[in-house]
Amino acid sequence: MTDLKVTLKKSMSGKLKSHQACARGLGIRRMHHSVVVKDTPENRGMINKISYMLQVEEA
Repeated sequence: MTDLKVTLKKSMSGKLKSHQACARGLGIRRMHHSVVVKDTPENRGMINKISYMLQVEEA
């Protein structure tokens, strides 16, 4: 299992509550904040849902 580095590139303000919850579920707190998460189907689903706000790279 690999790790993914996820960075928030767009603000969460004004976005749907479910999209904000996905960002919080990934552990992202603010803009330009990066977290490293495991590459699981659950995390992939959250990343795909808010992909327009994220930058994803392999860690």
